[in-house]
Amino acid sequence: MNPCECGYYPDRNRCRCTAQQVRRYLGKISKPILDRIDICVEAAPISFEDLKSTAPQESSASIRKRVETARQIQAERFKGSGISFNSEMKEDHISRYCWLKKSDEQFFQRVYQNMNLSARAYGRILKVSRTIADLEGREHIDREHLCEAISYRGLEEKYWNS
Repeated sequence: MNPCECGYYPDRNRCRCTAQQVRRYLGKISKPILDRIDICVEAAPISFEDLKSTAPQESSASIRKRVETARQIQAERFKGSGISFNSEMKEDHISRYCWLKKSDEQFFQRVYQNMNLSARAYGRILKVSRTIADLEGREHIDREHLCEAISYRGLEEKYWNS
C-alpha cells in the first residue's frame, strides 16, 4: 500500500499531503492487520544516474536460481509434513527449524522488548529469517538473517506509530 493518498510520501518534493492527512490515511490500517504482514519495505526513487549505471548487478536468472534452490530446500525440509513453505510453519516447526544461537536469542529478546513486538510478529520474523538463510543456502539462521528480517518490520514503527 502507499503511505499516503497521493502515494509519494515521504518524498516531500512530490507529496503534497499534510502530516494530518498522512496519519489519517495510515490510521485506516489496524495494528492487528499490520501484524499479519511479513515484509514491509520502502522503495526509494531511482535516480537517472542509477538507471544508467553500468555497475554489475545480480541477474534475474541468478535470482531465480537462488529462489528455486530455496524452494527445493523447503520442499525437502517439510516432506511429509503437509506444508511446503516456511511461511506455513506452525509453532512446532518454528522451534525445530528456526532455532538461534544463545547470543542471537538474547539479541532477539532485546529487540522483541524494545520494538514491543507481538507473539505473531516474533514467529513471522523467525520464518522470514529462515527464508533469508535458505536463499543463501545456509543451514542455520545467523544474526545477519535475523537482523534483515527485523528490518522488514521497521517501517511499521516509522509510519504507523508517529
